[in-house]
Amino acid sequence: MEKPNLPQRLQELFQSDLTAKLIDLRRDLHRHPELSFKEERTCQQLYEALSELKPKMLEKVAATGVVARFAGQDPEAPIVALRGDIDALPIHEETGLPFSSENAGVMHACGHDVHATWAVGAAHLLARNPARGDVVVILQPGEETGQGAAQILESGALRGVSAIFGAHVDRRFEIGEVVAQEGPLAASSDTFEIELHGRGAHGARPHESADTIVGAAAVITALQTIVSRRLNPAYPGVVTVGKIHAGSAPNVIPGLAQLSGTIRAVDVETRQFLLNEVTEVARAEAAAHRLQADVFLHSGTPAIVNPPEPVAWARQAVVSVLGEAALKPLGFLNMGGEDFARYMEEMPGCFLRIGAREKGGETIPAHSPQFYAAEESIFIGAAVLAETARVASKTLAESKD
Repeated sequence: MEKPNLPQRLQELFQSDLTAKLIDLRRDLHRHPELSFKEERTCQQLYEALSELKPKMLEKVAATGVVARFAGQDPEAPIVALRGDIDALPIHEETGLPFSSENAGVMHACGHDVHATWAVGAAHLLARNPARGDVVVILQPGEETGQGAAQILESGALRGVSAIFGAHVDRRFEIGEVVAQEGPLAASSDTFEIELHGRGAHGARPHESADTIVGAAAVITALQTIVSRRLNPAYPGVVTVGKIHAGSAPNVIPGLAQLSGTIRAVDVETRQFLLNEVTEVARAEAAAHRLQADVFLHSGTPAIVNPPEPVAWARQAVVSVLGEAALKPLGFLNMGGEDFARYMEEMPGCFLRIGAREKGGETIPAHSPQFYAAEESIFIGAAVLAETARVASKTLAESKD
């Protein structure tokens, strides 16, 4: 196994046996990816990896999740939590890695194999050098469905936790670069379905129909004017139609067309505006084509907006582990969703981006068949998250004293 190229400080933290153990774990998880809430093998592997550290509490929760609690120096000090997500995506892998997916049509195209591994790595570091208070390490299922965080919360596993931290690999940044900044870091992620009801007819006699195909095309076009012409350009928003289904034959005008898509925003007011506009525009455009539109809105994850204090704790940790130069601005607005936001509705928290591109490497988008995270990101993530837990725990305890 090739030794990862780590800064001197991290080489001191991760001795060769732990380095090899974490790389083996990551490659095993990558080779055997599992979809949301089907992560049974993944769950067992992670449970066993954490059990070696003898945590004060270890249990399986939310069907295929794992939660472990590691003792701090002071049992009365505030508790903090670290989260790693574990599920994969329904994508056929095309990375060519020697440890590529062996599960046809399923791959870790979003780096959750690394997230799970760095959570275990952080647990190793905290077991060796505890925080002031206890630290709860969460291995969360079902992030890709937006349901996993809610189920972890419902399990009660985070009861009494004062702050939570998590991170995501990002190949837009090189190894050793970390984004820890205030403000929006991920968008809300809602979905919609539109059913257009018309009147079917023969394709040769369209005048006898109320054409749902033409109506669907008009609705799709009209929906694009919401962001371009109705939303104030100062406020980010996305309305995307990702799926359309209608018809069964080339010479039949169907009486039903179905559309579905996603709505993204980074503030509450814009989110509600877009939800309302999708409904109004779809109904109005449908009526203009003699159709009835039934619109169904499905609330997804809220936006992640990092607050100042937890960000300050995370930045202090990054500087301690990697130096000031490691801190990088995001440099763009991320409209992707992340269910870590569910935790931040319940408690203070901060979500980071961890550079995962090898020096000189290609910027490969997540959720693509070619995506992978460089292995050095495992150790960056583990060290930064463990130190963030220590800083947060110490600061919270001192404010309590």
